[in-house]
Amino acid sequence: MLQETVDGLNIRPAGIYVDCTFGGGGHSRAILAALGPDGKLFAFDQDDAARRNLPNDDRVIFIPHNFRHLQRFLRLHRVEQVDGVLADLGVSSHQFDEGERGFSIRYDAGLDMRMDQRATLRAADVIATYSEQQLHRLFEQFGEVTNAKTLARTIVAVRSKIPLATISQFKAALQPIVKGNPNKYFAQVFQALRIEVNDELGALKEMLQQVPLLLRHRGRVAMITFHSLEDRLVKNFFKNGTFETEEDDNPFENKKSVSLLKVVSKKPVLPGSEELKRNPRSRSAKLRIAEKI
Repeated sequence: MLQETVDGLNIRPAGIYVDCTFGGGGHSRAILAALGPDGKLFAFDQDDAARRNLPNDDRVIFIPHNFRHLQRFLRLHRVEQVDGVLADLGVSSHQFDEGERGFSIRYDAGLDMRMDQRATLRAADVIATYSEQQLHRLFEQFGEVTNAKTLARTIVAVRSKIPLATISQFKAALQPIVKGNPNKYFAQVFQALRIEVNDELGALKEMLQQVPLLLRHRGRVAMITFHSLEDRLVKNFFKNGTFETEEDDNPFENKKSVSLLKVVSKKPVLPGSEELKRNPRSRSAKLRIAEKI
């Protein structure tokens, strides 16, 4: 949804834009193509491997940090407000395709899953040290795994006898309890571990809270999500200025959150048939766009 995303940002040629998830640089290059010579683009990515995809363009400033530090690093560059913010959430293609990073069930490697290689917590550490209750919670909440309780109990029982440090060891240990399609099951399990290792939902919340303060009047934010947990946070924040739905409001609370953003389209933009053929990974993508009031 490259074109839909860039169109949704409604780019001003002399504006300042932020790509929170630089990755392979595709969105950044499309933004640069729409910017004039006085435009500026700040590209965030906590994965230092993304640096090799930087274009040779003086209008780009690369910031090798998590987007949860958005406001802090923009202020270091004396930027108080911007015209647009983009985030393409989830794992980038190069992370999935580099087997040694441990993101994909297709390869055998160490259970790593760190997007930021400077971080210390790996997926193998989560599996080896978390309590049964902690594992149950993360697989249920972050992976929506149907038998999360059984999964947690199995991991704790098996890890006391054999190491679960690699993808093959981990998958073999869980084979007897896999529910339904094995690929789908392990994808949900890996998603939960990845979200935990990288604190993805915590980082997303922190970033979203900074966006309304950073955007200029009529500036826009475009977010591409890949699972319901992310999408729910983005949808609720754009609409209500909070991460809760209106139904979740406490009836004894008088405080009502007011969003500083206006949703541009009520329903998310979904990938078209051509994109689905070209990029099957986009099948779960949802693009939501909002504008600063």
